[in-house]
Amino acid sequence: MKYSFFVFRVALLIGVCATITTDAAATNWDMMVLSRTPQVWRDPNRGVEGVEAIFYEGLAWKGEPTRVFAYYGLPEMEPGEKVPAMVLVHGGGGSAFIPWVRLWVERGYAAIAMDTCGCISSGGYRNHPRHEWGGPGGWGGFDQIDGPIEDQWTYHAVADVILAHSLIRSFGQVDPERTGVTGISWGGYLTCIVAGVDHRFKFAAPVYGCGFLGDNSAWLGTFERMGQVKARKWLGLWDPSEYLSKAPMPMLWVTGTNDFAYPMDSLQKSYRLAPSARTLCVRVRMPHAHGGPGENPEEIRAMADAILGDGAPMAEVTSTGRNGRDVWVAYEGCTPVTQAELNYTTDSGKWQDRNWQTIPATLDGANGRASAVLPDNVTVYYFNLIDERDLVVSSEHEILPD
Repeated sequence: MKYSFFVFRVALLIGVCATITTDAAATNWDMMVLSRTPQVWRDPNRGVEGVEAIFYEGLAWKGEPTRVFAYYGLPEMEPGEKVPAMVLVHGGGGSAFIPWVRLWVERGYAAIAMDTCGCISSGGYRNHPRHEWGGPGGWGGFDQIDGPIEDQWTYHAVADVILAHSLIRSFGQVDPERTGVTGISWGGYLTCIVAGVDHRFKFAAPVYGCGFLGDNSAWLGTFERMGQVKARKWLGLWDPSEYLSKAPMPMLWVTGTNDFAYPMDSLQKSYRLAPSARTLCVRVRMPHAHGGPGENPEEIRAMADAILGDGAPMAEVTSTGRNGRDVWVAYEGCTPVTQAELNYTTDSGKWQDRNWQTIPATLDGANGRASAVLPDNVTVYYFNLIDERDLVVSSEHEILPD
């Protein structure tokens, strides 16, 4: 029998609630093992000036040893100096990217980017062939769900990220107590899980990726084709909603209003699960891509500088309120907010298809407050606060009652 998406989703969610504890508990990544420095093999033919190419030891797959391809770089530094480090996790169709490593090296960070699908990166954004020591291929590992947990893609991908973290923390030039992780799309998904497993990170910044993939994500059709039993098993094992409640570090959530893969309602449920401090950066119709859109948001750099260095933090939303059509947001911060805007939609239905509009909000910088009057027929709204560095901090979106 073929279920409609709506009926399938309701049945799926009921089933997930009954299986969460057993499945999630079965993963148990061994942090004692993953915290050890992995063995490394240099690859002198693929490195470029300032960026080294390596393989490092991964977990066994189907009883055989694996190696993980990666690029890393170190900034120029004084003798004896130790720098912070960033771990960079690519998304679907991607690999370890030289430009991404260089971006963070130029910012004064050590950086490592690994391939999570058993491939060798071309260095850029295309042509990533598999190699003979690779573990399971991505993405999601939906077709692997009947195999042993330790042979499935998400298990290995999360381990690959944690091992990269252990490796870069071992470098003499790196301060192991000042490290962060960011990932794009599937990499953002992995970042959410890693944040709940590897508590050595001091902050995490998922871009686009979040949990609750069984609600209305881009993979709902995949879950329908899998059938309820296998879909429930996958979600119980590998959905980030199983791990975010264990993430102790501050998190920055970067995304767009119309993201095709990870809709705003799932994002909100995800960031509300994490018990630590959260900062939102939600741009209207932010593109979904590697390269500039996913790698370059300055908010990620500002978060890293503030937590891992001596940079000024972004604004902090302290409260929001609504009285009829009058809405407001209160904030604190040492960097002046110079602009505020109200983003809203009058649409309902599929989040990815809603039309968002932006109008200026009234800014009262002296009192740390921005306000606006909702236009007619608004269904959802949120504020963006923009500081003098052009950095965006968003309030949580509010859905208005019918």
